[in-house]
This record gives sequence, structure tokens and C-alpha cells, in this order.
Amino acid sequence: MSTAAAAVDAPPVPRGKKKLILLVASAVLLLGLGGGAALLLLKKQSAGHADDYADEDRARVEQVRAKPRRDPGVVPTFVALDPFTVNLADRELERYAQVALTLELDEARTEGLVKSYMPAIRNNILMVLAHKTSAQILSNEGKRALAGEIQRATSRALGYEVDEPEPGEADAEGDAARRKKRPKPRPQPALPVVAVHFSNFIVQ
Repeated sequence: MSTAAAAVDAPPVPRGKKKLILLVASAVLLLGLGGGAALLLLKKQSAGHADDYADEDRARVEQVRAKPRRDPGVVPTFVALDPFTVNLADRELERYAQVALTLELDEARTEGLVKSYMPAIRNNILMVLAHKTSAQILSNEGKRALAGEIQRATSRALGYEVDEPEPGEADAEGDAARRKKRPKPRPQPALPVVAVHFSNFIVQ
């Protein structure tokens, strides 16, 4: 039998199957193209977000570099004091505080001055602590205020004239009027005690 005769005898492929095959192939092709486009879009968006985050991180780093909290060339000097144990000013019951603190100084040579005036420094700090009630020093705000008072009391013991800051707001109208008549406070000198750091703080 010849090849031409075999071709004539082969049954033809139905048209419905051809259409079905074409439709399936088209759907697969469209799905592939859609998926590829979606992947490209997601990659672009993620790259854009990564650039945004990188820009924010760079801006934060530059901001920190532009405004350093401390001069990196100056090494701080710390002097740890012996712990204090003092009765507090509570009236209802007896309460006492055990406080250990460290003074941060403006320069290394102030350390010798602090050691020379240590009896006066300890006296001034004890006087500050003894006038406090437990309610005044248990909160974080109270501890920050106490650190400021100790900083000023220590600087006074070293011979510096330090004024107490004015209260934030008046308790009465007359008090407010008196404050308006007062002259503006003089600028405070740079204190030899830069900060007071608590290493132990127990109230019982």
C-alpha cells in the first residue's frame, strides 16, 4: 500500500478537539504571561520599598552623626561614692533609703577636687536625701529631680554658686504675681558635676 493511500485512509481529527487543544494552549500561555508580569511587578515594588527603607536608615544615621550627645574626643570621668543610708521625711511611718550613686565630672582634674571636698559633698547629699519622702523619690520623675538636686548640692560643696530652678507653675495667683516682678534669673555657670547616676536605689 502506498503512503498516499495510507494518508487517505487515516481518520481525520475532529474539529472540536482541535478547538479544545487551542483553547487550553492559549489559557496556559495567558496564565504564564500574567504570572511573569505579576512577578516582575512585585520585584519592582519590593526593590522600591527596600530603597525607601535604606534611605530612612541613612537619614537616621546621618542625623545621629550630625548631633552627637557627647564629644567623642572627651573621655568621661566618674567617681563612685560610698552608699548612703538615710531616714526619709515620711511622717506616717519610719522609712529609709539606701542609695549608691556615681558622679560624672566635667574633666579628669575635678576628681582630685571631689576627693578633697568629700566630707562636705556627703553632708550636702545627706541633707538633700533626708528632706525627701518616699513618695517623692519612688517614681522615675522623682529620681530625675533628686539627681538634679544632688548635682547642684555637690557643685555647691565644691565652691560653685548655684541657684535652685524656679518651680514650673505657680500654686496661687499671688505667687504668680510675685514671680512676674522678679528679675530674670542669671545664667548658670557650667557645673563641675555633669550628671548623677544611681547604681543602687532601695526604699524601705
